[in-house]
Amino acid sequence: MNRFLILGAMLCCMAPCLLAQTAGAPATAEATTSYTVTTTRIWEGPYCAFTSLIQYKGRYYCAFREATSHLFDADGHAAEGQSRIIVSDDGKHWRSAALLVKPGLDLRDPKLSVMPDGRLMVVMGGSVYEGRKLAHMYPQVSFSTDGVHFTDPTPLVIDPKVCEDYEWVWRVTWHNGVGYGVSYGKLHNYVLLKTTDGVHYDLVTHLDVMHNPGETTLRFLSDGRMLLVARREGGRGNQRGILGISAAPYTQWEWHDMNVPLGGPEVLLLNDSSYILGTRSLYASEKTMLLKGYLDGQCEEVCLLPSGGDDNSYPGMLVVGDELWVTYYSRHESDNAAIYLSRVPMSLFAAPRSSAYFNKYW
Repeated sequence: MNRFLILGAMLCCMAPCLLAQTAGAPATAEATTSYTVTTTRIWEGPYCAFTSLIQYKGRYYCAFREATSHLFDADGHAAEGQSRIIVSDDGKHWRSAALLVKPGLDLRDPKLSVMPDGRLMVVMGGSVYEGRKLAHMYPQVSFSTDGVHFTDPTPLVIDPKVCEDYEWVWRVTWHNGVGYGVSYGKLHNYVLLKTTDGVHYDLVTHLDVMHNPGETTLRFLSDGRMLLVARREGGRGNQRGILGISAAPYTQWEWHDMNVPLGGPEVLLLNDSSYILGTRSLYASEKTMLLKGYLDGQCEEVCLLPSGGDDNSYPGMLVVGDELWVTYYSRHESDNAAIYLSRVPMSLFAAPRSSAYFNKYW
């Protein structure tokens, strides 16, 4: 277990936090306050990545992809990932609850949610490769009524008006009995879908977003407006994230360029004007980063979690008491990608908005 001291300058504005070992030199920043972040490795294997975290029936569940590599093995063959789900009663001791497997598919990025009928749902990407080329994508879903027994992965049934034999519903968020998710495809299809059973998905609207949007998280403000935060991979174009806001029925959107690139974005609302954003940073060496974000798309860096290896992040986040629990993967301790859990004081996100990062572009 690693314990890190977060040295954050908590003046009239929020400054980036510095990670230092507890026994390290004292901070030199003026008027600093110390915070302890506890980080524990909770699972390891040849390659574990892309996490999701949720509380269900009094226990904590973390889902992630388990494979031999990120994409291809040393011999050039595609790594067929499996979706591992682990469970804990206290966040300290973890055990396997399920391993979801479907021969011929690389099950990627399992995302957990709780359905209106009380079932635990896992939605996953399902990649099919021909040689080193991604040929098809068949997203899958599994359900559990008790967190112990999970159904075999079955394919999503996506509205034929948008299905192009390559769809990925990366995450589903439930609101007023309806699940919403954004699907993105090989031909740069980017659409908002809805479901009531977790299997069948109907088209809500095509989303007019440029620069190759992909991984998307949806959340809902208290007045029912939908908040959308998405990664973009624009090549030589805009690679910063995009933030969207829309009122029901979610067909008219207000868009804001973000000031930070994203990778595997996770969002938890603090209130109707700000949120916690967990993502992969794009510094010289990739890190897992936590930020405080606002509805205009501007974000302030709060801290970097112990991470590295140029292959990490994809956090899951959950508020437990006065702590933010963050699961993520990293290779900073070994060549193998392992799953970590950091416990971050929620007080780090209480500082008022500053101007320090308003015009900063990573």
